[in-house]
Amino acid sequence: MKTEVQDIEMLARAILTEARDEADQIKAEAKEKVDAIRKRAQEQAEEERKAILERGQQDAERLRSQAMATAQLKARSLQLAHREQLLDRVFKAVKEKLSEVQKRPDYEQIAALLLREALSQLKVTKAEVRADESTQKALKKMGVLDEISKELKGEFTLGKALEEGTGIVVDAADGKIHYDNTLKTRLNRLQSTLRSSVYKVLMGEKV
Repeated sequence: MKTEVQDIEMLARAILTEARDEADQIKAEAKEKVDAIRKRAQEQAEEERKAILERGQQDAERLRSQAMATAQLKARSLQLAHREQLLDRVFKAVKEKLSEVQKRPDYEQIAALLLREALSQLKVTKAEVRADESTQKALKKMGVLDEISKELKGEFTLGKALEEGTGIVVDAADGKIHYDNTLKTRLNRLQSTLRSSVYKVLMGEKV
């Protein structure tokens, strides 16, 4: 027969065995939780890393696009500035040579055109026509003033010669109405519309 001491020892061993098993189970469960937490933390870290990299790439692409746009805008601005400087030099050179137009063999026709245009713009029947000496000679040589006076049914007379400029200036109504049709003024009026065509010619493009 088992003694009471043996019974107590058996009960103690059973309790210890059960306690070890329970402790092992708790450790296993704890390990699983720790592993799960570590895995989730690693997944979150990887997701954050990817998100940071993606944001970094997006920021880099945006900055690259902005830099390219800024560079293109600057290049365009420099190109336009160069174009305007080139055109200004061209028109300045042309203005300096306007008086040479009078050497053309058809300058009488040009003088007549300048006069007719000026009088047509003013739409008056009486006016004083002023011109530089060469243009005055051209008008007199061709009898243009008399011809246009008959054509427009008006009284148009030659005034004193212009001190500056090449072409025609017309005054009417005692100087209250004025039209400057000198070559320089005509060029100034047309310059804004001519710039594009002149630049194309300079660049060898078709107008």
